[in-house]
Amino acid sequence: MDKLLYIAASGASQDLLGTGLRANNLANAQTTGFRAQLEQARSMPAYGEGLPSRVFSMTESPSNNYESGPMIQTGRDLDVAIQGDGWFAVQDDNGQEAYSRDGNFKLGDDGILTDVHNRPVLGDNGPIFLPVPLDNLDIGMDGTLSMRQLGAPENVIEDVGRLKLVKPNYADMERGTDGLFRMEDGTVAPASAGVKVMSGMLEGSNVNAVDEMVNMISLQRHYELQVKMMKQADELDSRGNQLLRIL
Repeated sequence: MDKLLYIAASGASQDLLGTGLRANNLANAQTTGFRAQLEQARSMPAYGEGLPSRVFSMTESPSNNYESGPMIQTGRDLDVAIQGDGWFAVQDDNGQEAYSRDGNFKLGDDGILTDVHNRPVLGDNGPIFLPVPLDNLDIGMDGTLSMRQLGAPENVIEDVGRLKLVKPNYADMERGTDGLFRMEDGTVAPASAGVKVMSGMLEGSNVNAVDEMVNMISLQRHYELQVKMMKQADELDSRGNQLLRIL
């Protein structure tokens, strides 16, 4: 009886975790550059002092969906989208290098190029500083930033930096709790000349809202089934106790 109750209880607990992961995907269906998390459950033997006679379920996120999201044209100079594989390099809150697909950049009063969360965008030589005020800014396909200072002749265009664009293997990356990606071994990915960007565009989330809703409903139905199994185990246990009292 305890085997049935143990399996049902652990299954219900993991269904809740899976629902939370799917709900997070659904909540980020409109987040620029978001990569959906994948979810699966598998059985695991419970090891202890005795034989592994109990099995519990475990929900895990083995990987992420790395497919590109839809391209959204904005016409804004500081909006940049990566074509195909690749990542922007940004500086996280701990001052370490991390990677993102969100190219919704902005320029602060001090001339630092940041993302929408005020994290500095990194170039080949660290954070990118732009002389302000500027009159025109252009970001080339290779990530090169060209600009004309305010009041300068129209034909005076100078390069002021280059976005650091990286292309590591997906198997070597991991997602952090802040939504940024990092190298699993803690190293820094080298810049890649093969990554191309488009200016005036943003990449949307690759979350399929319909699929996420269907998966959430399936997990909720499975949770209800686990609860019914726990009630059935309790009922069988009560009837067994009644038989013992008769004897």
